[in-house]
Amino acid sequence: MNVKLAYGKSGIDLSFPDFMNIHVLEPRYPPPFSDPESALRSALRSPIGSLTLRSLVESTERAAIVVSDITRATAYPKILPILLEELAHLADEQILFFVATGTHRSNTDQELRAMLGEGIVGRFQIIQNNAVDEGSHVLVGKTRSGNPLRINREFLLCDLHILTGFIEPHFFAGFSGGGKAIMPGLAHLETIMNNHSVRNLDNAGATWGVTKGNPLWEEVQEAAEMVGRNFLVNVTQNRD
Repeated sequence: MNVKLAYGKSGIDLSFPDFMNIHVLEPRYPPPFSDPESALRSALRSPIGSLTLRSLVESTERAAIVVSDITRATAYPKILPILLEELAHLADEQILFFVATGTHRSNTDQELRAMLGEGIVGRFQIIQNNAVDEGSHVLVGKTRSGNPLRINREFLLCDLHILTGFIEPHFFAGFSGGGKAIMPGLAHLETIMNNHSVRNLDNAGATWGVTKGNPLWEEVQEAAEMVGRNFLVNVTQNRD
């Protein structure tokens, strides 16, 4: 029996002897929206618990769009054009893109073009978080656990923070998405390591699909609230 595992860009082919009783377990994959662009446009104009994105930022203000790095295969070629439609009253120099690398390395120019599209790179300023750069982070305050929340300086200078990404179960943070775009995404190394401490990781609540009672997720939520003026654009994706 031959099985192809989804791994890397091309997958891995495995071959098993015929006498082995092989079962392939897969989740149920729902079909996508028939018109995902219209669905996203509608969500941005009728958001949950918020004014519309367009009305949240004045024509004289600056908007930060936070995107995931190359390790998160987010459907940005579909998301970003619709997002930018809602920010058409801003000049290009008033829109800054921030790559939420956390402790990961910076993305290459080629990776950025593949992730975001040729129309984004070169048109907008793109800032990638460098978690070990002391000068590029500012202390916002301390979380309830005493963790000094240090976040990217340029991001904090923007008037509205638009957090993007996709939601899937995370093996110790509960779920991806949400405030993770800010912390760990745009945080200083010390802040990230305190959140990812042995004490937090050893907590029984730090596991798949758990939010309330998960010390990592709860501090991520707290950090996002401390930063403030956030607008969340999260999607879910099937295997395609």
